[in-house]
Amino acid sequence: MYRKEWFVFDGDRPLRAVIRNYSIADYEGLLRIQQESFPPPYPQELLWSREQITSQVEHFADGALCVEIEGELAGSVTSLLMHYDPEHPQHTWEEVADDGYIRTHREDGNALYVIDLAVRPAYRRLGLGKWLIFSLYHLVIELKLDRLLGAGRMPGYQHHADQLSAEAYVDAVVSGELKDPVLTFLLRCGRVPVCTMPDYLDDEQSRNYAALMEWRNPFHTDH
Repeated sequence: MYRKEWFVFDGDRPLRAVIRNYSIADYEGLLRIQQESFPPPYPQELLWSREQITSQVEHFADGALCVEIEGELAGSVTSLLMHYDPEHPQHTWEEVADDGYIRTHREDGNALYVIDLAVRPAYRRLGLGKWLIFSLYHLVIELKLDRLLGAGRMPGYQHHADQLSAEAYVDAVVSGELKDPVLTFLLRCGRVPVCTMPDYLDDEQSRNYAALMEWRNPFHTDH
């Protein structure tokens, strides 16, 4: 199980922070994270249910993390282990995530896959999303996995889809010509684009595309 205690700073004010594994006892706090991170018009029936949280913890508690600030739940991340073949990277969120129940988790998987990351808006200035991702990097190293994977939404693509292909849009974000709220954040976390994936998720802003992005275990030399 994972537990990290340190300080984050709100301006010059240090705040006690803890990243730990979440459990079903955290459900009300986890639901609040989801509600504030994905407000309407996002369909509220798609927020994590108690049954989904229970299944996530039962199948892979090590990959279910939350962050507390001064004892208040502020963010969470959910992941699973999968068998990843770099020669066949295409997939959808549903295929990997099992609608959030993660019954697709494989104990002998070679990659850690992020299916959800959420931070309450009032806490986003503290960099908690990056800290949660870094904690998953720790897990990749601890489990001796090849890499961390996850598909980033491309919400900025809605403004450029008539002029750029999805691949060209990602290239423009990587080169710094464009900035995307999600992809730029993932780049700052050390992730590197692998490919674009059509029909990854029903997401009008991204035109249903996502960018598969990875972080490779630096202790594995056979990349």
